[in-house]
Amino acid sequence: MSKSSRVQGGGRAGRAKLDELRQAQQAKERRSRIILITSVAAVILLIAGIVGVTIWRDVANRPSLDAVQTFEVTREHTAAPVTYAQSPPVGGDHYPTWLNCGVYTSPVPDQLAVHSLEHGAVWVTYRPDLPADQVQALEETLPDTYIVLSPRDGLPSPVVASAWGVQLQLTGATDPRLPEFVKTYRQGQQTPEPGGACTGGSDGTTPPPSPAPTATPTS
Repeated sequence: MSKSSRVQGGGRAGRAKLDELRQAQQAKERRSRIILITSVAAVILLIAGIVGVTIWRDVANRPSLDAVQTFEVTREHTAAPVTYAQSPPVGGDHYPTWLNCGVYTSPVPDQLAVHSLEHGAVWVTYRPDLPADQVQALEETLPDTYIVLSPRDGLPSPVVASAWGVQLQLTGATDPRLPEFVKTYRQGQQTPEPGGACTGGSDGTTPPPSPAPTATPTS
């Protein structure tokens, strides 16, 4: 065999070996990519499963609002007295002035409070004989804004939560449905004027507006 033939044969063998090494490296890289993709997919599936279970548990353990009553109500401004179909009312015609949101130790005028409901407040009322520790619990657990808390005679249950057009009778201050009601209906989708003022109105002692004078017919 000539020298040139030996050189050519060695060159072919070298290229074949190089190709073999390259193919082996490519196969190794493919296996690494597959392992990485599989691992990432497994982690994503695991996270999705954990999130799904967490959401399911949250929904399953969430207090039911099935007992919430819904009402159709009007919403005109008036200075005339209004008789409401619900006690406490959940809407209807009301004073042009709203009630400042906050904690009250005495009953508040319905026609002022209804205007606050129109702005997205939740009105939590309780029987005057509700134990003091429960009243304190209400004060401490309710949000600071868009909430009216006041006592009220003649309630159908120890505590009643009202928002515009909706109402829920509660067993007491620790009823787990109260936070859920507040979360759902305070500034909720049923609110006619969400974000309306809940300060700068009446403190509950402001005299109601006088009816507009009527014109006296002239003869």
